[in-house]
Amino acid sequence: MEFNILAEGKVEYQMKITEEHLATPVASHGGAVAAFMDAALGVASLSIVCESLRVVSTIEMNIRFLRPALLGNLLTAKAEVISAGKRIIVAEAKIYNQDNELVASGSGTFNAYPMEKAGLTSN
Repeated sequence: MEFNILAEGKVEYQMKITEEHLATPVASHGGAVAAFMDAALGVASLSIVCESLRVVSTIEMNIRFLRPALLGNLLTAKAEVISAGKRIIVAEAKIYNQDNELVASGSGTFNAYPMEKAGLTSN
């Protein structure tokens, strides 16, 4: 997976569906697409708080699978923060295939907290 932060709270992520992602001979497992969704939502949320030396964790996430992600598909997730309080961040995302067909949509709620609580330090 590769991502690009377009602006604070807005990211674009890409992932190619390979054999390791498959649940059937041709279609990705929903868990791989859900993990991709969580990553895009999480990085969008993280981009809001990282300068204040905080990280995020997922509180809840929902996803709607609209079409299969097939072997060889290049998926693009477009995620954006829609609400950011002191600790709680809400983001939405859509995942498209290389033909610009909507594969999945979803949203997530994230908790922002000091990086030290995650065992991280600033260097």
